[in-house]
Amino acid sequence: MRMPAKVVLGVLVLSGMGVACADEESDRLIGAMLGETPAIADLKFLTDHIGGRVTGTDANAVAVAWALHTFGQAGVDARVETFEMPSQWQEISVSAIVSGDIEFVAGVVAKPFSAAADNNTGPLIDAGMGSATEIAALGDKATGAWMLVETPLLDDEIGLNGLFAEYGAAATTERLIYNSGAAGIVFMSSRPNNLLYRLPLLSAKNRQPVLLMEREDAKRIQRLLRSDQTLSLSVSIDLDSGYAYESANVIGEIRGSSRPEEIVLIGAHLDSHDLGTGALDNGSNVVMLIDIARQITKLGLTPERTIRFALWNGEEQGLVGSWRYAQQHQDELDDHIMATSFDIGTGRILGFFTGGRAGLGAMVDGYLEPVAGLGPFSQVNIPLVGTDNFDFMIEGIPNLIALQADANYASNYHASSDTFDKVDQQQLKLNSAIAAAMVWGFANSRERLPRHSRRQIEELIGTTDLEQQMRNFGVWEDWSNGVRGRQK
Repeated sequence: MRMPAKVVLGVLVLSGMGVACADEESDRLIGAMLGETPAIADLKFLTDHIGGRVTGTDANAVAVAWALHTFGQAGVDARVETFEMPSQWQEISVSAIVSGDIEFVAGVVAKPFSAAADNNTGPLIDAGMGSATEIAALGDKATGAWMLVETPLLDDEIGLNGLFAEYGAAATTERLIYNSGAAGIVFMSSRPNNLLYRLPLLSAKNRQPVLLMEREDAKRIQRLLRSDQTLSLSVSIDLDSGYAYESANVIGEIRGSSRPEEIVLIGAHLDSHDLGTGALDNGSNVVMLIDIARQITKLGLTPERTIRFALWNGEEQGLVGSWRYAQQHQDELDDHIMATSFDIGTGRILGFFTGGRAGLGAMVDGYLEPVAGLGPFSQVNIPLVGTDNFDFMIEGIPNLIALQADANYASNYHASSDTFDKVDQQQLKLNSAIAAAMVWGFANSRERLPRHSRRQIEELIGTTDLEQQMRNFGVWEDWSNGVRGRQK
């Protein structure tokens, strides 16, 4: 349901949650974001008509053209910035047939950057939770075998914490099993009701076949193995993979009036996985960014600093689009005042992760005052890896990630269930007002934090768990080798 801005604001005031006034322009922008806009219609088209938008596919190219056109229709200057993706990976087909004492076809998908398999057959064995102790105990049995790894059930109560734990555990298990000589890995889906999803491998350099299996089939196999049944698995994975190709980011821009060389960057990733239609991850935030640019332009507002609206590609395949932007815009990075990423669906914005930067949280607190009634907000001063803030963080630029309630994000993450009907349309409108207020504050403030040197970034890594996060997401090697991030 959509409500005019005056109605929304009136309800908030009457309920004791009145939106505080900062200045007239900010209030006008917030009111416009809460009012009737094309954002939901945009999201329907992006998800229902274009659908899943894997980088390197025709659908992704259509999404790039759509985004450029939509910015243009809104009167926003926009451009396409092309870049090279290092490695194509698309699943063409996959199958897994269980044989031996019991025979059946199991429901599977290949994990992104799995190696191919041509009817690879081997014993199917129980690897427990995939811990070092459990894998070591298998000894020679692991050689040439398919290893079934149990994954804890991800429920709404565990939410994002469980999702991040799944990432970390999978990364560790993959390394251990690769060194065991196994034929490949079969991860049990963490979600019930035959739900499949693509929880990424952590490096395009992987050379091991890796599957995700429907939880019910995997549990059946586990019970059979634990009752001394003998099983084998035959796997076929046909891929389009292994070569570099061209992709593109879409960059909208509203030029600043008095300090146009100073840039406030707000981003969301345009690409998605292919099992669903990428509504929560991350179409909802793509249309939110376009709508903020649209309303600023429609109202005739001019920020003091330039605001760039970045729709990234390649996020799901190694945060590549934002990395390439950082490389392409090296001569401007000293004047990037802030870079922020919105990437957790339509859960309520609770504040922002402020990347371990002293003073950044206080700035955000001030810029959110005009929407205080949509809070409360808390800033969490820790660095995070996993979305398109990352390369700005290791370039020393103040960076933010929207801290959002899980809502239904984790349960539909990278899954066939990530579709338009899961979107909280009313909360998306409220989030858009919060995001607009924050960005408008950065664009018009006299405050700025300095860009950090490589030494300061190394200090942040050394005093937090950032190194382990970077290892889990497969980006540590590029940083430590000087391929990625600030050089001095």
